[in-house]
Amino acid sequence: MGRSYWIWYPGDFELYHGMKQNFSRVERGFGWPAFWKSEGFRNRVAFRRTYQLEKETSFTVYSNAIGHVLVGDKKYPFGKKIVCGSGEVAVGVHTGCIEAFPCIYVEGEVICSDKGWIVEDYDKEPLPAGKSKYFTEPNQNPTVWEYSEKVYEPVSVTEYNGGTLYEFETELNAVLEAEFKNGYQPVLICCGESREEAIDPVHCYYSWQPDKETGKCPCCAVRFAYIPDCKPGEVILRANHQYVDIPVKASFHCGEDRLNQIWSVAEHTFRLCSGIFFIDGVKRDKWIWSGDAYQSFFVNRYLMADADIDQRTILALRGNDPMTKHINTIVDYSLLWLLGVDYHNEGYGDRDFLELVYPKMVSLMGFCNGRRDEHGFLIGKEKDWVYIDWADMDKDGPLCAEQMLYAACFRAMAEISEQIGKDGSVYRAEYEKLTAVIEKFFWDEEKGAYIDSFTSGRRNVTRHANIFAILFSIVDETKQEKILKNVLENDEIPAITTPYFNFFELDVLCRMGKLTEVLDKIRSYWGGMLDLGAVTFWEEYDPSVPKEEQYDMYGDHFGKSLCHAWAASPIYFLAKYFAGLDLVNKDGVTYILKPQMQYFTELDCTLPVGSNGVMRLVWDGEILEITPNADGGILELGEQKLSLVRGETRRVKI
Repeated sequence: MGRSYWIWYPGDFELYHGMKQNFSRVERGFGWPAFWKSEGFRNRVAFRRTYQLEKETSFTVYSNAIGHVLVGDKKYPFGKKIVCGSGEVAVGVHTGCIEAFPCIYVEGEVICSDKGWIVEDYDKEPLPAGKSKYFTEPNQNPTVWEYSEKVYEPVSVTEYNGGTLYEFETELNAVLEAEFKNGYQPVLICCGESREEAIDPVHCYYSWQPDKETGKCPCCAVRFAYIPDCKPGEVILRANHQYVDIPVKASFHCGEDRLNQIWSVAEHTFRLCSGIFFIDGVKRDKWIWSGDAYQSFFVNRYLMADADIDQRTILALRGNDPMTKHINTIVDYSLLWLLGVDYHNEGYGDRDFLELVYPKMVSLMGFCNGRRDEHGFLIGKEKDWVYIDWADMDKDGPLCAEQMLYAACFRAMAEISEQIGKDGSVYRAEYEKLTAVIEKFFWDEEKGAYIDSFTSGRRNVTRHANIFAILFSIVDETKQEKILKNVLENDEIPAITTPYFNFFELDVLCRMGKLTEVLDKIRSYWGGMLDLGAVTFWEEYDPSVPKEEQYDMYGDHFGKSLCHAWAASPIYFLAKYFAGLDLVNKDGVTYILKPQMQYFTELDCTLPVGSNGVMRLVWDGEILEITPNADGGILELGEQKLSLVRGETRRVKI
């Protein structure tokens, strides 16, 4: 008997729940749906499968839709047991649903909704049906996600300015539930990621009046809650934290408390932002952004190694064909979507998913290729957002940083095309042409760096294009060294202030062997947030900003997200470059371990190896002990290369 799943048209589950996610933002009493094109799910689909039955069998089909089951030329209603005799049996399930995506569950010993069903939407060629490991029972409803829950009591309840202030042990994504000692009162519960936000009823993002029947408030980000004009003891408040229970496979403990705390806070930050999809932040925006998701894929690989959340996020972001607008309206976010698929494929190697998403990659590249100027540069058209980073850069005409991403996409498309048996030569040719004109128009020999724009005449240099040039291996070692000297180590070039782009800069510095500088930056930048009382890492942090203004952003008091996924990147750096785990999945080698133990007095670290297992690394200051529960590992210590075998502990004196 196969295992039954709820099945649907591939991508519709993600589009439906992605829409719900992107419409979930509430701010100071009003709803704020995401400001980009909303992709719709299909309303009319048919599921099909043919069986060769050795003997009589029976099955039952359940659905959230209207429709029928067609066996041969006879129709049956949903929910009725259907008996089939031996021989060839063609089963079709025809569904239609206005409110949500049609899905079915087929229960039976032989005929069941396991792998093997195809589905069509009467427009494109049939595809293998989509499914999720979270929906395997007939009484479930795939249009409703069943969150895990954990109740938190306040760690502190105090009187403040005539009201009651409640503090929870950390930031949560929770439904607050009020219990009234003297009967229901129409109180106002003000929530905040910080104490300052909660005690400010005018400017706090979330303020709710509990439901009269249940005492519950809508789910929101909360660390502190404040009820004005309420004495302690009149209202008992608890938080019902809601989350998707994705197991964490990694652990990290070294001899430095600062780094241990940074890892722990980064992990909590990332888990709060890892639900059905990777979102940017739990307070703001609660949306699925492609650039944020791209970085989440990197952290995920080294913390949870959950391929499913990557795939759900990829499908929700991309939407349907034809492609008519950039993802999230942002030019670079379309490119990062492509590069994100490439990184995901490198880590997990799911051929079925790659073949599902490849046509969407091709059409997205075609869309971008239709938005080029006379030199072949990708440019922003009307209503396109050329973002790259919150930074002062010269965006007159084509932007160099954008072209670096565009070039990287051509190379990724060539490699993926060839991997699935397609011709990648056109993409390789486009890569060569684009990199040649990038050199011609953007490289400034006098400055020894790439300039932002060649049309404005300013010859402005920022870090961004130069970082991408190294990160995506677009320049040779000679130019890399020039960029390191003239840009990355040049204090006259404006510093990066967002954790978002710090990710790219620190990745480049790690690749160039500047591990001491990177570790110092992790201690000072992320540690600086800890010094200000952070329990999760922030969307943005500028140490020069006065403490009383640290929570402001976009000209908005408390506008800054204090729990942002892109700020969890220390997990990636510590795991990949210091513990030294690199997932390669090439030529029979799954992973290479290049531990940098000179940066630790001791270390006990367990890391996932893609979907292949985990490995544990223990260092006591003298002996390195590695226990892999994964195949195909190589330990590199200088020129020495040693094989790592699943289940066998290797000890090396360093």
